[in-house]
Amino acid sequence: MRIPIIAGNWKMNNTIRETKELLDALIPLIRDAKCEVVVCVPYTSIAVAGDMIKDTNIKLGAQNVHWAGKGAFTAEISADMLVELGVEYVIIGHSERRQYFGETDAMVNGRAKTALLKGLKPIICVGETLAEREGGLTEKVVTTQTAGAFNGIDAESLANIVIAYEPVWAIGTGKTATSQDANDTIKVIRDEMARLYGAAADAMRIQYGGSMNPKNAAELMAMPEIDGGLIGGASLKAEDFSKVVLY
Repeated sequence: MRIPIIAGNWKMNNTIRETKELLDALIPLIRDAKCEVVVCVPYTSIAVAGDMIKDTNIKLGAQNVHWAGKGAFTAEISADMLVELGVEYVIIGHSERRQYFGETDAMVNGRAKTALLKGLKPIICVGETLAEREGGLTEKVVTTQTAGAFNGIDAESLANIVIAYEPVWAIGTGKTATSQDANDTIKVIRDEMARLYGAAADAMRIQYGGSMNPKNAAELMAMPEIDGGLIGGASLKAEDFSKVVLY
């Protein structure tokens, strides 16, 4: 039985003041959630968010982590820094990191291995662009990214990893794959994990990350392969995010 996981990716949004306001409104709305709930906040809000959700059902997440323990990597953040702040989950390989900052499958793999080594739980993102989708390359892209991200990671670590399928063309555009399309592609990812790890893939939680919102959450979450959502825009409003969480 895979426990659904809904994670809010706040991206580069919310000052400390805005973080407090959002969490103050959100905490009472989702206290009866049946799924696991995570908020992946900006670095500047990690400490205050961690304090606010300490005695709630919300888990703390960050939006990236470096593969090195320390060093001359200006503007990066280490796993030790995140762990000290009480972070549990960390997003790795988000399409915006791949698209705007040149993240490669090898970099995603390095970040994931370091996160696991330090006790963080990676949310590893994979997904195709619109051109790749229209070119019939979806299956090739997501299997290649999945295999690259998990290179050298042992089966025992799978219980601490979440995969997020996020079609790049559906992120921040308001577009979304049909529930069947999303389910089918997640099945491709799960089949690739089964090729790599065998039966252990059945227990892997795979989220959908393409503009899940209050209107489509229930339909998407009803699909057998979809185990949750990595939520962008809808996570920035307490009422919207709560409706997704309580789908």
